[in-house]
Amino acid sequence: MRENVAPPVDPRPPATTAHQGHGDRPARPHSLGLRLAGAAVHAYTALGSVLALLFVLAALEGEVEAALWVGLAALFIDGTDGMLARRARVKETIPWFDGALLDNIVDYLTYVFAPIVLLWTTGALPHGPWGWVLAALPLLASSYQFCRVDAKTDDHTFLGFPSYWNVVAFYAVVLDLSQPAVAITLVVCSVLVFVPVRYLYPSRTEALWQLSMLLTAVWFVCYAVLVVQLPDPNPFVVVLSFAYVVYYLAFSGWLTARAAHRRRRAARAA
Repeated sequence: MRENVAPPVDPRPPATTAHQGHGDRPARPHSLGLRLAGAAVHAYTALGSVLALLFVLAALEGEVEAALWVGLAALFIDGTDGMLARRARVKETIPWFDGALLDNIVDYLTYVFAPIVLLWTTGALPHGPWGWVLAALPLLASSYQFCRVDAKTDDHTFLGFPSYWNVVAFYAVVLDLSQPAVAITLVVCSVLVFVPVRYLYPSRTEALWQLSMLLTAVWFVCYAVLVVQLPDPNPFVVVLSFAYVVYYLAFSGWLTARAAHRRRRAARAA
């Protein structure tokens, strides 16, 4: 009998199909301009970490309005960098760089850590052990949430309170909330981090996307106007800004109910 002999092994790496063009020809690499655009978007996101430092320094120096302006700039960057990243196709052009991790790091600094420092320096939190406990609750709850792989759902919503502590700090300053009111808000929102309610992701949730973006833009304008008006904000502007908060919460409730309905319908179909 003839002895079975294995065919010779080709030392060259096999051609991949993920980046092939027509036939067997590999696709052309991304242009230098597109790769530079991706790097610029990541740098734009990373700029939020510098803003977090400026936020904290302004809070420590008692420059409340300056801290809120920096917070608004951080909100703007976070609200636009995702759209820019998708446009620049950063996952394709710089696949070895984890932009989502960078975004989470920056968001924790600007949405969680810096706002809690502002609450502390403005006297919104009591001094002593209770103040430390109240300050720790958002930090710990958000540490958990930022590590959840399902914090952003497949239908582009946030699962659990999305750590908008910068918004909490903003209204605590604008409305000059009492320490008990701030304490209750921190405790309730910290608990809501663990409650599986779906919250609107303004720049990604597809349902009523245009309306949500328009109202978000109006809220940004209200934010800026209220900071300019401090320490005596116009009640009409306050109410107008709160109208967006009501819309946000109501729409989030609808998103949660819709997701629950879809799960029940899928269970019945199975």
